[in-house]
Amino acid sequence: MKQLPLGRSGLLVSRMGLGCMGMSEFYGPGDERESIRTIHRALELGMNFLDTADIYGLGRNEELVGKAIRDRRRKVVLATKFGNVRGKDGSWLGVNGKPEYVRACCEDSLRRLGVDTIDLYYQHRVDPDTPIEETVGAMADLIRQGKVRHLGLSEAAPATIRRACAVHPIAALQTEYSLWTRDPEAEVLPTCRELGVDFVAYSPLGRGIFGGRIKSMNDLPEGDYRRTAPRFAEGNLASNLSLVKHLEEIAAEKKCRPAQLALAWLLARGEDVFPIPGTKRVERLEENIGALEVVLTPKDLSRMDRAFPAGSAKGDRYSEPAMRALNR
Repeated sequence: MKQLPLGRSGLLVSRMGLGCMGMSEFYGPGDERESIRTIHRALELGMNFLDTADIYGLGRNEELVGKAIRDRRRKVVLATKFGNVRGKDGSWLGVNGKPEYVRACCEDSLRRLGVDTIDLYYQHRVDPDTPIEETVGAMADLIRQGKVRHLGLSEAAPATIRRACAVHPIAALQTEYSLWTRDPEAEVLPTCRELGVDFVAYSPLGRGIFGGRIKSMNDLPEGDYRRTAPRFAEGNLASNLSLVKHLEEIAAEKKCRPAQLALAWLLARGEDVFPIPGTKRVERLEENIGALEVVLTPKDLSRMDRAFPAGSAKGDRYSEPAMRALNR
């Protein structure tokens, strides 16, 4: 798989990464053995960019990823995140970017992952009560201590990205970006390009809807958080599934799967955009990687842009409290 430098960091990451969150939480029950098999298969295929966070599964996801890469650490560019705070019962407690919290989270992540250094350390959400300069300053200290190699932000506003870059180079911004979430195109993506910050697109398959297998709420397993997500709510889901029909029509003409087409569209946005589709099964991983073989012409891209204009999805990305934590 093609590898490219991530921002100005010098990290060489695969053109597509693997989001590991769903292996431990949010998308129904997981299977550790199959998840580890999926990570190993990703590495075999040249996908070296693995993404996790301290809150996924309340730390269990970092432990799973650490277990999977224990004997193949050198093959991995390992990214994790801090900043979102959850209680032991899984409740959401807010965002913390205080320097002492940054240091404590890093130590905990290193222990769970079983590594000496994190390749890319993101602030998961921006803390409105802590100046970004203080948070990034503490993150930069971790680099000087050899515990972190490069820094990233997630769901940060353009002004915040600028202020962060003034303290220390930021390698990547991770934010939701897909055919039904095109918000970054207005200001965030241009700001990143101006500053040399590459863009890591999470939920590039619209939380699975562009896989073409979700036809109703009944297709979501019990315990799946999408059952309470606004875009999957009754009244919104039917409208959003109509978008999938456009994707399926074009995919049939291109002789590819809808998910592959959605990922190919993102890959065509530029070599500074790195999708990280999440999956916990080998078969879906291999399907997603097939997107790298899908060639889209300018005519194809124009057609898709018309079918999926900005704002075409019905419903917010997250619940109201979670939406308030974005774009700070």
